[in-house]
Amino acid sequence: MKSSRLVSILLLLQTRGRMTAAQLAEELEVSVRTVYRDVQALSAAGVPLYGDAGHAGGYRLLDGYRTRLTGLTADEAEALFLSGAPGPAAQLGLGSVLAAAQLKVRAALPAELRIHADRISGRFHLDAPGWYADADETPYLPAVADAVWNSRVLQVLYRRWRAPTDVERRLEPYGLVLKAGRWYVVAGPGPRTYRVDQILQLTATEAEFTRPADFDLPAYWTAYQHDFRDRLRRDEAVVRLAPGVELAGSVRGDASTEEDGWTRVTVPIESVDHAHAEFLRLGTGIEVLQPPELRERIARTVAELAGRYGNFGTHGGD
Repeated sequence: MKSSRLVSILLLLQTRGRMTAAQLAEELEVSVRTVYRDVQALSAAGVPLYGDAGHAGGYRLLDGYRTRLTGLTADEAEALFLSGAPGPAAQLGLGSVLAAAQLKVRAALPAELRIHADRISGRFHLDAPGWYADADETPYLPAVADAVWNSRVLQVLYRRWRAPTDVERRLEPYGLVLKAGRWYVVAGPGPRTYRVDQILQLTATEAEFTRPADFDLPAYWTAYQHDFRDRLRRDEAVVRLAPGVELAGSVRGDASTEEDGWTRVTVPIESVDHAHAEFLRLGTGIEVLQPPELRERIARTVAELAGRYGNFGTHGGD
């Protein structure tokens, strides 16, 4: 709608300063001619908007002019309050800041939009950690966050899973990621990913670093997750599944249904140890065919269980 687009032009110029017609057109996904018409409409409405010609030209608002119009729709107001997760903000030391910001935004909203914002706050609550995992202790999270904000170098003692386990690292923290209740810091050089709860000691330095201009945290994290999954499940197993039994995750190749109704599939596995535990959860609903090491391992476990419970009924009972 034109009215929504006019508001967007005002807010873009208010937040970004000078912008060319081409830049506005690209941002709003309209033609440059449409931007020209919109600018004329704003000027006719009394908005102090000026255009400068030349290579460094563009449109700008008169210095000091700010509109009190937010342009928020009901859905946008709901989404704004939905994005304010108090738990993670508090962990970063920003709990009071978030509360103050939401209070100011709420006070500036019209009554109707305020109702929408209150509704989303009362009907949605984010609890990131899983049921069966205790929250990680991250005493150094505020210090890491401060280094991220201010582009400061950190010296840390970090515990990793392989020997030598405790190593010293110089980190240039580019950003923080909260994944399933666990905080990660993405840091250069590299960049590489570190679990914040595995930082054993931390020294904040006064040394500054320059964050790469082309570094995109969401894009990096997406690629990191894909790479992690590829590295995590390099092996595979061939199994038969009873009717109605399904395995979570991907299946490699086509599944084939056999005469007895069971389905033969090839699935990626992290390791024999991990697959052994995961497949045993399915009990009699699965038969492992390959690799031989995994099949033999499960067979030994089943034999041990049979021996342990084979005399069931001879001890106690009626």
